[in-house]
Amino acid sequence: MIDVKDLIEQPEKYRASQEARGADASLVDRLLEADAARRSAITRFEELRARQKAFGKQVAQAQGEEKQALLAEVKDLAAQVKAAEVASGEAEAQVADLQRGFPNLIVEGIPAGGEDDFEVLKEVGTPRDFAADGFEPRDHLELGELLGAIDMERGAKVSGARFSFLKGVGARLELGIMRMGLDLAIENGFVPVIPPTLVRPETMQGTGFDVQHDDEIYRLERDDLYLVGTSEVALAGYHADEIMDLSEGPVRYAGWSTCYRREAGSAGKDTRGIIRVHQFNKLEMFVYTTQEEAEAEHARLLAWEEQMLAAVEVPYRVIDTAAGDLGLSAARKFDCEAWVPTQGTYRELTSTSNCTTFQARRLNIRERMKNDDGAKGGTRVVATLNGTLATTRWIVAILENHQNADGSVTVPEALRPYVGGLERFEVL
Repeated sequence: MIDVKDLIEQPEKYRASQEARGADASLVDRLLEADAARRSAITRFEELRARQKAFGKQVAQAQGEEKQALLAEVKDLAAQVKAAEVASGEAEAQVADLQRGFPNLIVEGIPAGGEDDFEVLKEVGTPRDFAADGFEPRDHLELGELLGAIDMERGAKVSGARFSFLKGVGARLELGIMRMGLDLAIENGFVPVIPPTLVRPETMQGTGFDVQHDDEIYRLERDDLYLVGTSEVALAGYHADEIMDLSEGPVRYAGWSTCYRREAGSAGKDTRGIIRVHQFNKLEMFVYTTQEEAEAEHARLLAWEEQMLAAVEVPYRVIDTAAGDLGLSAARKFDCEAWVPTQGTYRELTSTSNCTTFQARRLNIRERMKNDDGAKGGTRVVATLNGTLATTRWIVAILENHQNADGSVTVPEALRPYVGGLERFEVL
């Protein structure tokens, strides 16, 4: 959640953030009005409670008709106190409801606008000239079928559309990418984690997902649990309602998990192959750090993602996502998009988001501060960030960019130790 106190003190920056997102800027005024109503309701309740206590002392000292009259007033005052308490609770709930639905304050300077208004920060590598190589590239699904790596037909038979079997070198390739990413994460101080893939609604909501209206989320109604679309959700909830020690630097986790998404909003898009599927595997970086260190950590997460992309030798670009294309929790997001030859465009393989204090405030995750003398001080909200190091979709870019005329695929050198030393995936 946003910091309501900060919004009250600096409403204009929140209006500017909403406008950059293409969201409702009037939400700022509604929150200000709701907070004013909350303060007024609390003040009235406290004043009436004080009067009630004072009346109690008068009643104790009074006698006869005076006491009876006071008792009647006390009864009326008690009803007023009860009504004021209800009004105060309703006002608190109104503020909390508006606060939960208010998107994170964006990092100043990111592009305004929607999905197509991103800024390209860099392009790395040159798309391969297949005409110069003397053949027309095959798409990843055709290659996957030739190699015995991807079976969409049986995936649909067993589970329905947008499910697949990865087998043979397909399974080895995915596991190899994930293991290579995990090694990189461990080298940089990440603790490997295999988290639950079913979470409670309060964990999903705390991370910033709208369980009531998000059609992308799978829900198990009988158990009131949700299948995660990223291990970010479980890792964000891991330290909920805790006070963390960040005195020795960021706390970093690398979550390896299966993920699930309905892809409800992508009907008719990327239905061929494994670009948009309902189930996939992902290695997710998740970081808890101080508010001051969040932007620097975001740059580090991006650098590690780029290191992975360089290792698999695919052309890619980095974009600064426009404000209107950010999710509720993100204050800034960088996407790394790899070149997909058969589509003639770049497609997202990985992203990293700085969620500042938004998730931690919802999940009540704080850090212990120290006074100047080294003694324990108060607490404050931490910052959280996330980023993907490897996922099933990477197979698309690797197969297409490293294919040969006969349908075989050359394995990038850095990946070879993770696929049993194979230098090439051969056509079956």
